[in-house]
Amino acid sequence: MAPRPYWKGYLKLSLVSCPIALTPATSSSEKVSFRQVNKATGNRIRYKKVDSETGEEVTNDEIGKGYEAGKNEFIIMDDDELEAVELESTHTIEIDQFVPFAQIDKRYYDQPYYIVPNDDVGVEAFSVIREAMVGKGVVALARVVMNKRERVIALEPHGKGLIGTTLHYAYEVRKAEDYFGDIPDIKIAPDMLKLAQHIVAEKEGEFAPEEFVDHYEEAVVEIIRKKQAHIPLKKSTEKASAPKNVINLMDALRRSVQTTPAKAAKPAKGKKKAAAGQREMLLPISGKKGKDAAKDVAKPAPRRKAG
Repeated sequence: MAPRPYWKGYLKLSLVSCPIALTPATSSSEKVSFRQVNKATGNRIRYKKVDSETGEEVTNDEIGKGYEAGKNEFIIMDDDELEAVELESTHTIEIDQFVPFAQIDKRYYDQPYYIVPNDDVGVEAFSVIREAMVGKGVVALARVVMNKRERVIALEPHGKGLIGTTLHYAYEVRKAEDYFGDIPDIKIAPDMLKLAQHIVAEKEGEFAPEEFVDHYEEAVVEIIRKKQAHIPLKKSTEKASAPKNVINLMDALRRSVQTTPAKAAKPAKGKKKAAAGQREMLLPISGKKGKDAAKDVAKPAPRRKAG
């Protein structure tokens, strides 16, 4: 079952509009998460909201929003005053313009959402807007209000639906020159560049995110499983060694070429190539079905909690 929509409203292009729903395209709820607990009792830690000066506990209905105009000086803002800031795009994603996909700097991309028509009546209008963009290599730029803040959103066709990705504003993106400006210009020797390009060519492949392995997540799951089974853990005393200092870059490149394995043959269609070091997760993962999920459940698994 698909998750509940995060936002409902209308998609509008000129005089054409249709009801739509947005759902986040990514989720971190499957990752192992921890709660703060009292190590002596094992009980969860609870926090109280208190006045910073009086130390007295404050109830939720006494808490408001304040803009810090100076040190310990706040301008109190009521919800009614903020709601008075009416935005035309509150319930409508109105397409303002179309731009070439390649023009959008990746630094501006924020959160992706799946966009689908919200009723049968609007499917035709939704499909017309989607197909108008297919093959053009353009992205639709529009505005959407989420959590009472207006965001720019980029819409692009994806299968039978659309993917909308919220964009950062220009003032939110840091200037690369502030970080890269001190890197000196280096004249690279042609032979050195050819060796480096050879290594790059040998490691070329295709983007296959299903082959990525979250080694840290797997290691944490293994530790939890062992602690749950009261298996003693071995504490590692070895420190990760820093890479050896490169004395001669040309020699290092030559040795890299010698040690770089040749390209492996592409797996036959229908067979997924296993990533190096990949192994079965020790905990059942949400979304696994059938026999594979049953194999993973050898012992009671610690509960995963979102947040």
